Amino acid sequence: MEKTNAMRILNQHKIPYEGMEYPHEEGVCVDGVTVANLIGEDENKVFKTLVCVDNTKHYFVCVIPVSSELDLKKAAKAFKVKSLSMIPVKELLPITGYIRGGCSPIGMKKQFKTIVDISALNNEYIIFSGGKIGTQIKMNPTDLTKIIPVIFEDVKED
Repeated sequence: MEKTNAMRILNQHKIPYEGMEYPHEEGVCVDGVTVANLIGEDENKVFKTLVCVDNTKHYFVCVIPVSSELDLKKAAKAFKVKSLSMIPVKELLPITGYIRGGCSPIGMKKQFKTIVDISALNNEYIIFSGGKIGTQIKMNPTDLTKIIPVIFEDVKED
């Protein structure tokens, strides 16, 4: 398996993880529920990385289960900002360095405040993008706090 930038960062910090791959068409992203099925994992353990922007052009990252929708009001309250909206897909690469379907909370061009949905703490591990389409990282969710500014909050829609 080819190491991604996110994996190299985990290796540098000696944080245990497992790299996983799933079959895909080059450059074509698939939805997270499909990824969970392809890797044979419960979709409540597979998370997606979403990037939001507030009314003052500050960026924030939310990591939620793939089968859930982000509650922008809950996320704004948790980040203590007036309001949030999803960034347009065309802005993802210039802002994060990642493309849609390959966005990892680890290794973005700039580190943004990050919320991982509180449901992650119900799992001994979570799985999220390894930084490119077809690659996933499986690790203990609390280990994320060792490398990025993470808080755990309820930010998915009920």
